[in-house]
Formats: sequence, structure tokens, C-alpha cells
Amino acid sequence: MPDSAWDSVAGVTLNHIRRGSGSPLLLVHGLGAGWRSWAPILDELAEHREVIAVDLPGFGETAPLTGEVSIATLTDSVAEFIREQGLEGVSTVGQSMGGRIVLELARRGVGGDTVALDPGGFWNRRELVVFGATLRPSIALVRALRGSLPALLGSSVGRTLLLAQLSARPWALSQQTVLPDVRGLADSPATGAALNALTKGPKQQGAPAGTVPGRVTIGWGRRDLVTVPRQAARAMELFPDAVLHWFERCGHFPQWDAPREAIRLILDSTD
Repeated sequence: MPDSAWDSVAGVTLNHIRRGSGSPLLLVHGLGAGWRSWAPILDELAEHREVIAVDLPGFGETAPLTGEVSIATLTDSVAEFIREQGLEGVSTVGQSMGGRIVLELARRGVGGDTVALDPGGFWNRRELVVFGATLRPSIALVRALRGSLPALLGSSVGRTLLLAQLSARPWALSQQTVLPDVRGLADSPATGAALNALTKGPKQQGAPAGTVPGRVTIGWGRRDLVTVPRQAARAMELFPDAVLHWFERCGHFPQWDAPREAIRLILDSTD
């Protein structure tokens, strides 16, 4: 199987990569770098599974949707990809917005085992206001600093200043780990529309007990400042079949702050 491929889904060409062999594992990213958001853990996952990582519409190398951008339409694109690729029953993993998308797939009965890492969609009104009021200026800032990002993120001080909302230990991360996602926030044509879908669209619906197609695991960073930890209780109420895993000393990106723990959780929670 080639390392990368293209497929026509939902009116756009969905870019994706395939690596490794074994039981397939579909990775769905959040706001940021597209499939490259998974780079810190992708190769090790591929030592155990066939990993398929997609670029959502408007991210990475996939063109934006021509119509409405919403969690529903982004999920439609992934569901159609699963159908076109013959991946019925595939285990799905998502982070942030991608975590919400894989939970929505599970709610629809699409896929198999599901792992959602720090998923969006479970804010209360006040938290949603804070989320939008803090993340939008951060995105505007990285766009303004686009040409200086490699240098800024090459220093522990720069990472601490720019990534305090996203990581529990930004100074300890490498430039290679964080630069793709930060550039993705600045460059992706769908960043604004997807952020509007998260902040202005409907809240995530739940799945009654016994209705999801496989196991559901929700992982949450204890120090997440984007989808704050108290939201985990709401997610568990809406998905009562789910098992909750806490990442200690971890912010919004487990693949940044706790990569080995994230790999272990994904492999142990999917089949």
C-alpha cells in the first residue's frame, strides 16, 4: 500500500496516509496540521497497526468544503471516507475537534472501537465564551508571527509564551513536535470556519447505553486549558458506555505531553 493516497469524499478530495500493517486504525486530527498532528506517535502506532490518518477538509492537503462547515459535515466526510475505503468497523481515534468527530461517528453507529482525546463539544456557556475569547486571539497571533514561528518555537521561552494554553509543559517539547500544528493553525483555510462550528454550532449529542458499535474510551488531560477537565463528567454522562482515562501532567495534546501513554491507551483500547 502506498504511503499516501487520495480519495474523493463529500465533494472534496480527502488526502490521507497509510502506514504499517495489521488491524486498521483511523486517526482524525483537530485544529492544526492535518494528519501531521499525529507525527509524535504515528510511527510507533504503525509498528502495531495499519494506521490511516486523514486530512479533514480545509486542513493539510485536503481542499475545503464547498458548502457549510459544521461538525456534522466534517463527520459526513469521514463517514463517507470510511465507506469508500471499505473500512466498516474500523477503530477510530480523534483529538480535540477530531475527538468530537469520532464520538459523533460512534453515536451514528459508524466504526468500531473509539478513542476520543480531549474532545470538544462539552463546554457550558461560560466555558465556551472563554474558549472563543482566548483561542481566537491566539490564532490571530500565530498568523501575525507566521514568519518567525520556527525561531520562536525553537526556544523554550518562546514555546512557553505561545503554547501555555495547549501544553502542560511547553518548555519541554521540541520544535519538531509543535511547529506543524502551530503552522496549521496559522495556514489552514478552514481554521476559522471549523472554530465557528465548534463555538457557534450545536453541542455534541450523546449515545444511550448499548447503542455504540464498539468500546468507547475518552482520554482527558488533567491540565487541559482548552477543553477543561470538568467537561469530562459531561462527556461521560452523554456517553455512558465510555471509560474515562486521565492523563496526569498533560494539557490539550496527549500526543505532545504524554506520547507513550497515549500510544498505550490507543493500542489497549482498540481492536
